[in-house]
Amino acid sequence: MRSVVELPAQVASEPDQTDWPVLLVEDDDGDAFLVQELLEETSAPVRLLRASSLAEARALATDVRCVLLDLGLPDSHGLSALETMRRLAPRAAIVVLTGLADEHRGIEALATGAQDYLAKGDINGKTLVRAMRYALERRDAERAAQALRESQLRAEENARLERGLLPTPLLRDTRLRPLARYRPGRRQALLGGDFYDVVETPDNVVHVLLGDVCGHGPDEAALGASLRIAWRTLVLAAVPEPDRLAHLQDVLVSERTNDELFATACTLTIAPDRASVGMRLAGHPPPALIHPTPTPLPDTHVGPALGVLDTLPTEKITVPLPHGWELLLATDGLLEGRDGPYGERLGWEGVLTEIAALGPPPGDDTLPDQLIDRVERRNGGPLTDDVALLLLRGPTT
Repeated sequence: MRSVVELPAQVASEPDQTDWPVLLVEDDDGDAFLVQELLEETSAPVRLLRASSLAEARALATDVRCVLLDLGLPDSHGLSALETMRRLAPRAAIVVLTGLADEHRGIEALATGAQDYLAKGDINGKTLVRAMRYALERRDAERAAQALRESQLRAEENARLERGLLPTPLLRDTRLRPLARYRPGRRQALLGGDFYDVVETPDNVVHVLLGDVCGHGPDEAALGASLRIAWRTLVLAAVPEPDRLAHLQDVLVSERTNDELFATACTLTIAPDRASVGMRLAGHPPPALIHPTPTPLPDTHVGPALGVLDTLPTEKITVPLPHGWELLLATDGLLEGRDGPYGERLGWEGVLTEIAALGPPPGDDTLPDQLIDRVERRNGGPLTDDVALLLLRGPTT
C-alpha cells in the first residue's frame, strides 16, 4: 500500500514551516491510519508519504526530511531496517516506532543512528509532531557538527601542507643563525605569496633568496612555493649564480595563472670568509644592515621584477660586511606599512627607526616579532599584505 496525504493548504503555506516531506514506513494499515489521523489533528505542515516495506521506501526516500520507521517490516530483521533507511535517506531525520513491549529496541536504535523513538501505543498528535521537530533539529545539529569536523580536518591537512612548503635552511656553518618570520596577509592562512630560502653549497658560499609574488591569494602562495623550490633546486644543481634569476623567470612564466602575475626577488651570496656579500635585485628592495650600524644596503642596480620583461638584466653588487654583521631582508608587506592609517609608507627609513627604538642587543631572537608588532601599531592595524622577514647573523668570533 502506498499513499500521499496532504494537510490543509492554509497550514502548509506558513512561511517558516512550509511542506515537510515525511515518509512513514509501516506495514500495518491500522497503525499507518493512526499516524495519519494523529497528524491531521495537528497544525503541522506535513506532506505524508506511506510505504509498507523497505522495497517501496526506496522509491519514496528521495528528498524526505523525516522518516517514521517501524522496525517490524516484512523485508527486514532487527535494526537492519534502520541501517537501510540511513543509506536510502542520509539527510533525513529518523524516528523509530516501536511497540510498548519492545521499547528497548528504540534505545538500541538511538545508538545505531536514529534521532528519536516513540512507542506506538503511547503517542498523540502533539507528541508525534514534537518528536519529529526534535529529530529534525538533532539531525541538523549532527550534520553541522559533521561539517565542522570535516572543515577542521581539511584545515589541519592544509596547515600540514603549508608548513611543509616552508623551508628548512641548509647550513653547515653553525656560526650563522638565520631567523625567519612569516605572516600571510590572508586570514587563517599559513602560506602566502612571499618566499625565502637559505642554502650553503660545498664551496662554503651561503646562498639566500627572498621574494614576493604580487597579490596574496592561494594562487600566489602556490606560485611562491614553486619559485622557492625551483631556486633551491638550481642552487643544489650547481647552476651558475648569474643564471638563476633567468631560470626563475622561466618557471614563473610557465606556472603563473595569468600574464599579469609577477614576482620580485633579492638573492645574496655570502662569501666563504663571511666578510662580503654579493647581491642581485629583481624589482626588490635591498636588505638592511642592522648591526653594528643600521643602514640599507645600496640599491643602485635594481633590475626589473620577474615576469615583466622577456629578458632579465640584473647586475651583481658586492658589499663588504663588518665584523658581527646582522642583515635583515624584508618583503614590501613590512616596508609598505604606513605611519598611521593615511600616512606615508615607512620604507627602510621608518623600519630602521623602529629598530633603533627597540634598541635590540646583538643576537636578540625576539627582534623580528617585536619589529612586526611595532610596525603594525604604527600602521594603525594589521598589515594587509604578506610579510616575510629573514634575519641573518654573521660570525662573532
